[in-house]
Amino acid sequence: MRRKSTAGGWRRARAAAGLTGAALLLATACAGGGSKGDGVAAAGKEDTAAPQVTITPADGTGKAKPEQGIEVKAANGTLETVAVQLKGQDVPGVLSPDKTSWKSAWTLTPNASYQVTATAKNAKKSTTANSKFKTLKAAQSLSITSVMPNAGQRVGIGMPIVVNFNRSVTDRKAVERSLQVVSDQPNEGAWLWNGSQQVIFRTKKYWAANQKIALTAHLAGVKSSSSTYGTSDFKLKFKIGDSRISKVNTRTHRMVVYINGKKVQNVGISAGRGGVRKYTTTNGIHLTMEKENPVTMISPGISQGQPGYYKEVVGYAVRISNSGEYVHSAPWSVGSQGNSNVSHGCINASPSFATWFYNLAQWGDIVAITGTDRELEWDNGYGFWQKPWKQWVKGSAFDKSVSTDASGAMPTSPSATPATSPVAGAGTTPGTTPATTPAGTPTP
Repeated sequence: MRRKSTAGGWRRARAAAGLTGAALLLATACAGGGSKGDGVAAAGKEDTAAPQVTITPADGTGKAKPEQGIEVKAANGTLETVAVQLKGQDVPGVLSPDKTSWKSAWTLTPNASYQVTATAKNAKKSTTANSKFKTLKAAQSLSITSVMPNAGQRVGIGMPIVVNFNRSVTDRKAVERSLQVVSDQPNEGAWLWNGSQQVIFRTKKYWAANQKIALTAHLAGVKSSSSTYGTSDFKLKFKIGDSRISKVNTRTHRMVVYINGKKVQNVGISAGRGGVRKYTTTNGIHLTMEKENPVTMISPGISQGQPGYYKEVVGYAVRISNSGEYVHSAPWSVGSQGNSNVSHGCINASPSFATWFYNLAQWGDIVAITGTDRELEWDNGYGFWQKPWKQWVKGSAFDKSVSTDASGAMPTSPSATPATSPVAGAGTTPGTTPATTPAGTPTP
């Protein structure tokens, strides 16, 4: 059956290219003051034996470009310390192996004041340079309107991360570069752009069970399109729960449930009776999307009074697609469960098993269905695991996978080559269904 419903559901470091307005300061260990001209502030210029320190943006800059970040360079010496502050908070950066350059790790917050202090030394002398500047104000702002899963939520091992933006993204590389996913147990994953306002992260293999995941979107200062910048960062933490994998075979009419690799249930079920596409259960890897008890199921495309019309109130229903499929209680088909397929597309189960499964299910658990000739579309609900990995990676702006280890989501390997990143092995509050295939009405 089908129901009309709104489906619920449970900077990056940038090389500062084309930098201008550098603040060049040359000084002995005791020198101070200096002069300004052409946007360059210098001190101790006559002492060629002292290290030279260059800071970009220059001291006094009023409209620094956030996307260019901060760069500090040392000549005739090496950098000893670089301190950058925004509103009293340290700004992270990366020091080159030879200690002659430092770059801010991410882009800069628009319309904000920064203070930079850097010291370089050589065998005889040291130089300390300072720069105070302000970034330009964004004409338009890019922000995240919704993310799934929810903060603090415990989800299944198949759970994707779906990020929705408030406006279209033109420079997808700039935005994708700012997205950092870190897991306790490293995995390989990739972002896929689903339109211009949504990007989805999926791993190559299922998440390892019982670990913490953190998403940080370093959006502040990311230029997503002409005159549009991210104005603040975004952080989300959630947890992966137990591994819960259900395998449904529509030919043998069995559903086997595994928890952390151990078989805990093996029951008879009844799947879609087929004959027409809408009554055929979709084949492939599904994820649990939401739980409803009860849910009203109405015949798709058939009006009341017409042959084949139905309207049923069904209990203990766990949605697994946006085309109306659930695993649910079906006391009327108990006699067929385990021996024949009689449903309108759903997985019919006994009341006792359906109640147990309903209470067990967490958002993002795996329900793998085999035995039918109707494949689940990758954008039908959370059918993301249906898209082959190489094709998924091609949905990235970089055409590369990323690692979820502590180094962050740096692009690592192109889709055309082997993976090089480490690979890991009632009362429900649903999240937000991604803007893929619209939610269909349930079919019992």
